[in-house]
Amino acid sequence: MTTDPVCYAPVDEDKAQYTSHYKGQEYCFCSGFCKRKFDENPKRYARTARSVDIGSDITC
Repeated sequence: MTTDPVCYAPVDEDKAQYTSHYKGQEYCFCSGFCKRKFDENPKRYARTARSVDIGSDITC
């Protein structure tokens, strides 16, 4: 599991439908919305990316 850098939802990187690459690292997202937010400003979200599980009740 990894963490969506936009909303911090847990994402299974093996099943992620939405991914982006930034500075040689792959980021996985829970939704197209979060991927678009990241792609608009990857520096902002890559900087705040962290491994936090805040629960599965997040919807994007």
